[in-house]
Amino acid sequence: MINVTATAASKITELLAEENKQEAGLRVFVQGGGCSGFQYGLMIEEGEGASDADQVFQSNGVKLYVDPISIRYLKGAEVDFIDNLMGGGFTIKNPNAKSTCGCGSSFNV
Repeated sequence: MINVTATAASKITELLAEENKQEAGLRVFVQGGGCSGFQYGLMIEEGEGASDADQVFQSNGVKLYVDPISIRYLKGAEVDFIDNLMGGGFTIKNPNAKSTCGCGSSFNV
């Protein structure tokens, strides 16, 4: 399972409302690349792109879609939203990552 913090859920809900896509969810995925081998991806998922193989979770009122390959790397992960002096953005805290790059957007298992 993947969790979404209350802060991230609030921001996701706000973004979906701005896009007039309140029924949509968030696709969380892993792809090759980045300086550590894998990188995270987040995108709005309206359901048309969803596969029967996708796992769908609910966390803090947000629907999450995860493909079968990504779920292997994301079990127990947490999506958060950080807003600080350097700017804001979504982050993923992944207990499966053995190392991460300096920017925190890629990881190694």
